[in-house]
Order: sequence, then structure tokens, then C-alpha cells
Amino acid sequence: MSATRTVPPFRADHVGSLLRPASLRQARQEHADRVIDDARLREIEDDAIRSVIRTQADVGLRTATDGEFRRASWHMDFIYQLGGITRAADNMEVRSRNAEGTISFTPAALRVSERIRLNGTIFADDFTFLARHTSGDQTAKLTIPSPSMVHYRGGQAAVDRSVYPDLEEFWADLSAAYADQVRRIAELGCTYLQLDDTSLAYLNDPRQRAMIADRGDDAEHQHERYISQINAAIADRPAGLRVTTHMCRGNFRSSWVAEGGYDFVAEQLFSELAVDGFFLEFDDVRSGTFEPLRFVPAGKMVVLGLVTTKRGALESKDELKRRIDDAARYVPLDQLCLSPQCGFSSTVEGNVLSFDEQVAKLRLVVDTAADVWG
Repeated sequence: MSATRTVPPFRADHVGSLLRPASLRQARQEHADRVIDDARLREIEDDAIRSVIRTQADVGLRTATDGEFRRASWHMDFIYQLGGITRAADNMEVRSRNAEGTISFTPAALRVSERIRLNGTIFADDFTFLARHTSGDQTAKLTIPSPSMVHYRGGQAAVDRSVYPDLEEFWADLSAAYADQVRRIAELGCTYLQLDDTSLAYLNDPRQRAMIADRGDDAEHQHERYISQINAAIADRPAGLRVTTHMCRGNFRSSWVAEGGYDFVAEQLFSELAVDGFFLEFDDVRSGTFEPLRFVPAGKMVVLGLVTTKRGALESKDELKRRIDDAARYVPLDQLCLSPQCGFSSTVEGNVLSFDEQVAKLRLVVDTAADVWG
């Protein structure tokens, strides 16, 4: 078994988003209130990102992200920059659950009103800043939403049929825009790209599939379409670019949307999706068993998201090791890594835990991985 990994994903890794410091959240509010200008907000963001890069290095992580500190949400800040996509006039209601009950929030919807295209490299300046301030022992990771997320939120009803009378042209343009983004970000020096995708996890939930069917989409085969589109987007990536995908069932203020194991999508997902690694949510019973991992082929990495980001209580290292052993019954230990189950702050609000609790969880991931893999 190879203990040390020199390419992503690493034995101890993390998903990407991190809790925004209070000073940054205050600055965002002051910017919205026009108390400070764009340049001043950027300076405050820069300081916060330099600090959080150091935090990741201090706990021993090989991966460095900017914590998504310049975004309000993990996906829409990217999606709204794609040419042809506009904010819809109405909002959509999303109902999330947690141990205390249900949270309802209304994110802005989207509409495909023109042909999809890439007008410029999205997050180019953000990644360049991250890479410039990442130490030599770390690898800068860029996280972006997968192509699936452009479709899943509204389905075919969000696509203007006067623009795309043939939906195959929509899918072709979407993957082409993403392929252009992948090529451009690699040219900026990115060697670690993560495609975040809730849809492939949501589709394991029968209630989500019922919703998809009710709106007129093909619930039984939607995951196959999404896998195909992601593959088209990354097919021509340069050899030096490692691509992973992260799948979770919702992560908003410590609540979730969907439930269910990976069984429904597992065979096609693991055997056909042409990524280098899978970040998988496995922090509680909502995520099902490790049994679907039997479909993971040789050479593909699985990053076990065993450490929850939804609460501050620290997991037992012994229990994490036991669960890693359980997963290794279905996929070789050499193909496994460890991470938190999701980001700590998929939206600007963040999950319900403290900065110190977040750091303790990241350090636990590093320490546990060192015990398991050396």
C-alpha cells in the first residue's frame, strides 16, 4: 500500500468551504450597504484568505482553498457568470431538515434565456490569488459546481425553448462551456479541480426522484445524463489536472435536503464518471452503508466524508478508524482517503459550529489519516 500520496486527493483532505470570519461577514454587509467600496472589500477578503490558507497549513493539510470566502454560495456565484443564464424573476423554496426541525429558504432561481457560453474564465483572479499565496507543501484547489447543477435546480422548464428547441443543443453547449472553463483554469496553473454536485446524491432519495418526475424530467435516468455531461466537460483536460467530484445531500446552516444511500446511482456513478476521485458524504445514517463502494474500479480514489461539518462535537478517532476499516471491505484501503463530509460554510451563513471546532475537526482528519496510512 502506498501511504503517501503526492497527487490529489490526499489522504487527509477537505471539501472546500470554510467558516467566514466575523470581520469578513461584517465587510460584506457594509459593502451591500455601500459603506465600503469594491476595492476595500477585496482587501478584507484578501487578508481573510491569506489567514485561512495559513490555518490549513498549520493543521497539516496538503490541500489549500480560499474557503470560498469571495462567494455567497458554493454554486450560484459561478452559475450566474455563465453566459446565457440569468436570475429568474421568482425564487424557489427549498426545505432543509436538521435535528430540531425544518428550515425553509428561498434561493434565487435561474433561467436559460440565451445560448450558454463562457464569456471569461470564471474565478480566474480568485484562483490566481489563492495559488500565489499557497505554500510549496500545499496544492491549491478550485471548487466549482458541476454542469448538473445548472439543470437540476429548474430542470427543462428553466430552459427557454425558443433558444433551445432541441434540448440536445442545450446539453452540448453546457458541456462545451464547462470544457472551456476547465481548459482555461488549467492554463492558469490549476492542478486540482473539484466539481461539486448535490444532484447525484439527491437522486438517491425517492422523494427527490418524485419531484423530478412531477416536473417532467426523467427521474429514472437523470443521473446517467449528468454523468455523461460531466464526462464531456472534462474529457480533454490536461494530464496534469486532477479532477474530483463532491456529492452531498444539502448543507445549509447545519441542515440537509435529501436522504438515502448511494445505491440508486452507484453502479453508473462509480464505473462511468471519469473523475480521479469521489468525495462522499458518510457522516451518519442518512448516507447509507459502504456497500455501494463495491462498484468503485481500481485506480479511482474515494474520500470518506466521515467527520461531520454540521455540529461541533468531535468524533472519536477510534470510531473513524473502525469505519475506515468497514469501508475497506468494499474498496481497497489504498484507494481510500479521509475528509469532513461537506464544507463548513456552503453559504455565507455557515454551519452551527465555531472556528475552533472547525479547526479541531480538520486536525482530527489529518491525525487520523496519519495513523491509518502513515
